[in-house]
Amino acid sequence: MTAPDQHTSTNERIETSGLLFRDEVFRIVGAAIEVSNHLGSGFLEAVYQEALEIELANCGIPFEAQKRLTITYKNRQLKRDYVADFVCFDRIIVEIKAIQSLSRVEEAQLINYLKATKLPLGLLINFGSRKLEWQRYANTR
Repeated sequence: MTAPDQHTSTNERIETSGLLFRDEVFRIVGAAIEVSNHLGSGFLEAVYQEALEIELANCGIPFEAQKRLTITYKNRQLKRDYVADFVCFDRIIVEIKAIQSLSRVEEAQLINYLKATKLPLGLLINFGSRKLEWQRYANTR
């Protein structure tokens, strides 16, 4: 369904024109780096959420914060939904964390968001490690 691509990895999803939404991802990650450089690690996720909202707006990146994602089953909308931290450019889910290191749990959360929305790309950004971590996931379905 999705393929994880870490920023240091060479197995990023490649299309004929390059990376999927390369410029948009560059801008989002740049905003996250700015937040990370300014705040460092150690704050709660809510602090990074608010700071990233400010930075995305300052960078002119279109986004919706705390976006409700509906889930359907056999063409019926379920009562339960997900809440993504951000949806940027109407097509990139951005899920942020403030934990020691990313794990399969966070990866599964983002993959479920991609499945539920059928959006093409997701970013998982962690402000909690010593150095900002981020991974990209392409919805290959």
